[in-house]
Amino acid sequence: MAFAGRRDVPEPPDFGILKRLARDQLIYLLEQLPGKKDLFIEADLMSPLDRIASVSILKHDVDKLYKVETRPALSASDQFCFLVRPRIKTMRYIADIVNADKMSGRSRKYKIIFSPQKFYACEMVLEEEGVFGDVTCDEWSFYLLPLDEDIISMELPEFFRDYFLEGDHRWINSVARALQLLNSLYGPFGKAYGIGRCAKMSYELWRDLEEESEGDGQGRKPEIGNVFLMDRDTDYVTALCSQVVYEGLVDDTFRIKCGSVDFGPDVTSSDKSIKVLLNAQDKVFSQIRNEHFSSVFGFLSQKSRNLQAQYDRRRGMDIKQMKNFVSQELKGLKQEHRLLSLHIGACESIMKKKTKQDFQEMIKAEHSLLEGFDIRESTSFIEEHVDRQVSPIESLRLMCLLSITENGLIPKDYRSLKTQYLQSYGPEHLLTFHNLKRIGLLTEQSAGETLTAVESKVSKLVTDRAAGKITDAFNSLARKSNFRAISKKLGLIPRVDGEYDLKMPRDMAYVFSGAYVPLSCKIIEQVLERRGWLGLEEVVRLLNGNEFSVSDSAVEDNPACESQRVVLAVFLGGCTFSEIAALRFLGKERGCKFIFLTTAITNSARMMEAMIEAKA
Repeated sequence: MAFAGRRDVPEPPDFGILKRLARDQLIYLLEQLPGKKDLFIEADLMSPLDRIASVSILKHDVDKLYKVETRPALSASDQFCFLVRPRIKTMRYIADIVNADKMSGRSRKYKIIFSPQKFYACEMVLEEEGVFGDVTCDEWSFYLLPLDEDIISMELPEFFRDYFLEGDHRWINSVARALQLLNSLYGPFGKAYGIGRCAKMSYELWRDLEEESEGDGQGRKPEIGNVFLMDRDTDYVTALCSQVVYEGLVDDTFRIKCGSVDFGPDVTSSDKSIKVLLNAQDKVFSQIRNEHFSSVFGFLSQKSRNLQAQYDRRRGMDIKQMKNFVSQELKGLKQEHRLLSLHIGACESIMKKKTKQDFQEMIKAEHSLLEGFDIRESTSFIEEHVDRQVSPIESLRLMCLLSITENGLIPKDYRSLKTQYLQSYGPEHLLTFHNLKRIGLLTEQSAGETLTAVESKVSKLVTDRAAGKITDAFNSLARKSNFRAISKKLGLIPRVDGEYDLKMPRDMAYVFSGAYVPLSCKIIEQVLERRGWLGLEEVVRLLNGNEFSVSDSAVEDNPACESQRVVLAVFLGGCTFSEIAALRFLGKERGCKFIFLTTAITNSARMMEAMIEAKA
């Protein structure tokens, strides 16, 4: 297919052990409350649980399963066990149940299992509600869920809002513990790189944890040699762009949740929905997941012709050959046929939806914003999008993309777009604009601060160093994106002579139709190439610093060593499937393997939803 690349890419480590560890610990914790019990599970732990433990394991001494938020029917059980996230709202729910039992004179045992860890605030709430003495608390250290052979998710979608908007540091401990676990199983990591405030804090806390626990990984052969930590706010632009690789489009259209997707009747061509696990085991999906959407249909039609040819082979068979065919090949062919028809159905569904949404026009406007051309025309397109009330999420996304690429909107445009948005979608979104401004996604330029005009004049008139000081003065006014300057320095907009061949991509820009190389991926590529930040000082300054590069002297630094070609890319605040596809491409080109650890899989819609205050 499209990726020829180098052949000697290292195999990823076996992450199955992470599932087994989590499952065994959960069974152990449930056994700590012997006898029959009712188990209450928080809604967003259901899907991760599904991936590591079957219902039969959960039924181990469990009488009834309830979803947290549903009031239990009159239960005869003497023991309640709650498997929850450490949230204050959930603590109040548990306290209500305990207090209701107390009022009715019912005596039970209560156990709360927090995942991935317990927070002091939760204990405080239980104490305030007067039930702290009635419950026992435990922690289920379920930090890491392997979604695929090279993707591990912490399944903490709230991390993005909690840290980047609210400034809440509580999840940093979870990240540090997750790194400690990976380091103890697959390390020791020889080199650590990173950029961003959260990345730096997570790294430092992880090193502190390593020092506290006596290094038990010494002398073991590492399977992962390098780790790269990156904050989501280093690169918002990539997350805001429309995805055009197949896996990204499936996520944008159907929402991939915990590695699986619900395909509705419009895809399955029947009256029921089907839940499909999307990973490397899916023979069809694994070949098209990283492909640009334009080449997926061609591949699927070729695949269906090949499949038909294999079916047709049976016509000239004798009985013995037919027996072999039925026992060995038929089952595999039928499974492949089922998956093929599902992915063809998904493609058709995506095409229908995207045609309805003027997808081509939208992509054209996005590319103009990324390149810095026809800004007025793109602004008009966004205004029209808002006025037609196409989608509140999409309109916000386009406004944020305009703001970040232009280093803030000029006050006239900001006020005009904001007014139109509030008139189209409701005044309750005022708080949303406040959030977007605070996080730096949708900002207003201060007087005399138009980026493209000022910075280009400044750079012509003065030396680089003096221009840097002037840019710094601009930056001190507010957190700015400096996207244009970074884009120029790193060559994020490829110069294309003629047509960009999406079937045989030449660089990572193919994930955005050849128009833009994802900034996050470009930074990782440059730092790994230079083995540090040397020569990238200007880029670091434009990205607001907090970079680090540390080598572990105890780990042998042998470039020929297999583990040196395995890189753990850690995205704090979420990672998109486009970035995953781009780094997989880079890995194949350079003969290295990227493993992705993310707080959650994200996309532009999830990011915007995290900022929206208006309750639908």
